[in-house]
Amino acid sequence: MAFKPLHDRVLVRRIESDEKTKGGLIIPDSAKEKPAEGVVVAVGAGARDEDGDRIKPDVSEGDKVLFGKWSGTEVTIDGEEMLIMKETDIMGIIA
Repeated sequence: MAFKPLHDRVLVRRIESDEKTKGGLIIPDSAKEKPAEGVVVAVGAGARDEDGDRIKPDVSEGDKVLFGKWSGTEVTIDGEEMLIMKETDIMGIIA
């Protein structure tokens, strides 16, 4: 299924964190926190300003981003869990 977010919303696929610490300890699934990093899968056309003109989004498809721990709404698209969030929930692009 093709999915296109509306307005200033962004579809993000979480990037799973490492299963081991730097010291080599294995982290069980029950102790893992949900990652706050992801890859932008789709971007809406942008919000509108007071004059009705589009505000171009700062992120684009393929960008690796950092977002807040409780940001977005979890959805399942084509059997894969993803997040839909407003662009303002994204804290930055990871270079």
